[in-house]
Amino acid sequence: MRRMALSFLMGIVIMSAITGCGSKSEEEYEKPALYWYQKMMKKIASGNLEEADNIFTSLESEHISSPLIPQAMIILMQAHMDSEEYLLANFYLEEYMKRYGSFKNRILAEFLQIKAAFYGLHSPQRDQKLISDTLIRARNYIVKYPDGVYTPMVHTMEVRLQMTRFLLNENIAALYERRDKPRAAEIYRKRNEVGWIKLDDIEPPSRGWFGWLFE
Repeated sequence: MRRMALSFLMGIVIMSAITGCGSKSEEEYEKPALYWYQKMMKKIASGNLEEADNIFTSLESEHISSPLIPQAMIILMQAHMDSEEYLLANFYLEEYMKRYGSFKNRILAEFLQIKAAFYGLHSPQRDQKLISDTLIRARNYIVKYPDGVYTPMVHTMEVRLQMTRFLLNENIAALYERRDKPRAAEIYRKRNEVGWIKLDDIEPPSRGWFGWLFE
């Protein structure tokens, strides 16, 4: 009799544990959009962006039409940018522009896209294509939104990139000269003659390219 009672009690404990586990997992499903949004914001505040991305997936899956989604995408984009995770930042921007690309929204989204690319530059020598692509985007932005609120900042980034490319061409030309290849050096010097920037207008970096580019 005692053995039967113990078995019965153990059965109750096991069932309670199973039920409890099931309830715990069910807590993370079918929650209001605001619940997911607030939870995502807490993860961002604590620096756990990977978990924030996962929570955004839950928000998007359960509330695909929620007005919180575009705002969450912009916040995640900025958070990844602040953490120098520029590929993820650009991913959220691309998705945002695909879904919410109205004229007003595109002014901000395209600016943030240029900003993400600009801050994603770490080495002019390795990032020459990214410099060229970002310059094209910056110029197009200035033409499209001449009176935009973000246009002065885009213009500043464009000038910085122009100076960076100018110095890069000068460095490559000097390298060719040291290797006794004057024709190759001339090609890079002529590239700089096309633009409005002159060498006397630029103070070359003394503490590395990265800090100089942004400061």
